Amino acid sequence: MTSESGPVETYRKALDRTEAALAELNRQFSRVGVGRLAIFVGIIGALGLAVANRGGTAVPLVGGLAALFVGMIVWHERIARRRDRAARSVAYYRRGLDRLEDRWVDGGDPGDRFRDDAHLYATDLELFGRGSLFHYISEARSETGAAILASWLLRPSPPDDITARHQAVAELAANHALRHDLAVAAAAAQGALDSAALRAWLAAPPAGLPSWTRVATAGLAVTNLATTGVALAGWIPGYFVLPSYFASLIVAQALGRRSTAVIQSVERPIRELRVLASLLKRVAGEQFASGRLRSLSAMWTGATSAVTEIGRLERLVDLLDARRNQLFMPIAALTLFGSQLAAAIEAWRSRVGRMAAGWLEAVGELEALASLATLAYENPDDTFPVVVSGESLVDATGLAHPLLPRNQAVRNDITVGGPVRLVMVSGSNMSGKSTLLKAIGTNVVLALAGAPTRTTRFRVGITSLGASLVLRESLLEGRSRFYAEVLRLKAIVTKAEAGEPVLFLLDEMLSGTNSHDRAIGARGILDGLVARGAIGLVTTHDLALTEIARSMGPRALNCHLEDELIDGQLHFDYRIKPGVVERSNALALMKSVGLTP
Repeated sequence: MTSESGPVETYRKALDRTEAALAELNRQFSRVGVGRLAIFVGIIGALGLAVANRGGTAVPLVGGLAALFVGMIVWHERIARRRDRAARSVAYYRRGLDRLEDRWVDGGDPGDRFRDDAHLYATDLELFGRGSLFHYISEARSETGAAILASWLLRPSPPDDITARHQAVAELAANHALRHDLAVAAAAAQGALDSAALRAWLAAPPAGLPSWTRVATAGLAVTNLATTGVALAGWIPGYFVLPSYFASLIVAQALGRRSTAVIQSVERPIRELRVLASLLKRVAGEQFASGRLRSLSAMWTGATSAVTEIGRLERLVDLLDARRNQLFMPIAALTLFGSQLAAAIEAWRSRVGRMAAGWLEAVGELEALASLATLAYENPDDTFPVVVSGESLVDATGLAHPLLPRNQAVRNDITVGGPVRLVMVSGSNMSGKSTLLKAIGTNVVLALAGAPTRTTRFRVGITSLGASLVLRESLLEGRSRFYAEVLRLKAIVTKAEAGEPVLFLLDEMLSGTNSHDRAIGARGILDGLVARGAIGLVTTHDLALTEIARSMGPRALNCHLEDELIDGQLHFDYRIKPGVVERSNALALMKSVGLTP
């Protein structure tokens, strides 16, 4: 658990303030609600008095109470919005404290939709799903932001991008207010910010409204209103309005289906665009120092302001609601109101759609960077790695798994690359071999995504990562775990054969076959990988495989994790030691549960 300073203290103080503000807003909301009810009852009484007295002094009283009632409604709505924002802020700080105090698995976004069991390391390193790396670090509320963050975890980024993200993450980590406001504003979507649907609407083909729609509907609207007004004044016979009415009916019928489709299609995107606008309003005035953040900012503050353009569409959609007003319906029919608005919405989408997709992408990247910045802020002892090009390398000091509680995680130093291309890790059951590989792989993923790592010093090369840690057999596909491992190894070897720098992490390599075939197969695969420039770590409790490292001379080394039996209980220190493990705990484990005498 993090000490009582820094982010913990900041979050707790902010949570206390926000909870107090929320409690006060709840009280205000209740009091104003009671006041609204009392005024409404007063209006009913005043109306009764006005009816009984046939007007009189009760009429001004009704008007005054009605005006007061409208004012109370507006006041109530403002309190409700402030209360909702305070509630989202409370949730934000509680989520932060849950991460800092290792209670984070029951909230947030697990990212299950990004799981891909065929990926060369995503499932093995538990990148997605409940309790995963994505679950731990993601603060993205939009689907675009979540997808961008997931893509960074799934493939290594170019060195220049990593450097640019380091600068952006460091700047955002220091700007706690901005990260808080982005998360709270986006949380208002309550699941509505499905940016995939919004992007699909922005990129959809034209609805097929004729090019003359706006001119024709506007002309008919003016003609209908003018002739109707003149006829009602008695200046012309009533039948003079019939030609324009008839023409309007024909146009409305011709455009009806396509206009309705446009109007219906905008209902979901406008909710998402409103949330996007709220995010953009927050960042519009920010002055960024890092190059990447300045580039993102230029996308939404260029020649066409994103907030201004979304505001225009919002006003059009708000006018759509007026059509449902029964008093306005006759005027809407005379002015072909729906068709005019549909044409205006289509024109907006044609003119702004491509830019809006760019705004969405920029805000999504900002959310992904803010997620990495929150990780950096909440873990100030984590370090940004030094990323090297053209070299397969993992050189870490004080490395631990970022998902393990700090008071439980054991840090280790590990180097593979340069003259040493293979590290064989032997050890008994439960000694921590698999966790070591996951810690290395997870930190490499973070490093190549542009995030801080759970290390005190880390140099890493841009490598293609391949892991075989948690492969499972498939009854539906009719394959065993061993065959699944063979397929994974083939995929890793193929990358090395293609000349890519490869880092392989293999847990209990080829354990699904007999010891004779295992030793021969493992030697052939590892010799081939190392010969093609790959580097990696292999764990085993089969001491015969440690001979592979011995036979490679200076290109490989053996190390081990061990245990100690004290008073019938096994104890593990989870620290890497040089050489091959000298004892096994298998018999001791069986004896401890009474399985063997």
